[in-house]
Amino acid sequence: MRMMHTMLRVTDLDRALGFYVDVLDMKLIRRKDYPEGRFTLAFVGYGDESASTVLELTHNWDTHAYEMGSAYGHIAIGVDDVYQTCDRIRERGGKVVREAGPMKGGRTVIAFVEDPDGYKVELLQDEPNPG
Repeated sequence: MRMMHTMLRVTDLDRALGFYVDVLDMKLIRRKDYPEGRFTLAFVGYGDESASTVLELTHNWDTHAYEMGSAYGHIAIGVDDVYQTCDRIRERGGKVVREAGPMKGGRTVIAFVEDPDGYKVELLQDEPNPG
């Protein structure tokens, strides 16, 4: 068994793709319209779906807003340098909602950014594996 994807409902697919592809450097893996169901699915990620977990962005054509709810937490992405990644995201128009720095009570460097629909994305400093 393996994790295949996580799905997020988005209100504007082009805007969401702009964030995940242009700001977070993910690749658009595939996109398909389902006219009879009135929705579009777009899959983005950092690797091929056969070997990597990806993100499914679902755009329901007739839905213009969603309630976030209190159960959703965040998506986490490992990066080489959280500080530089936050700078790059800001330069590309992204919204940093928690600046880079050590997490409370720990040493791991983290930051949080927010996508156009308000979903939180955690950036985690990749730590080298101990030899």
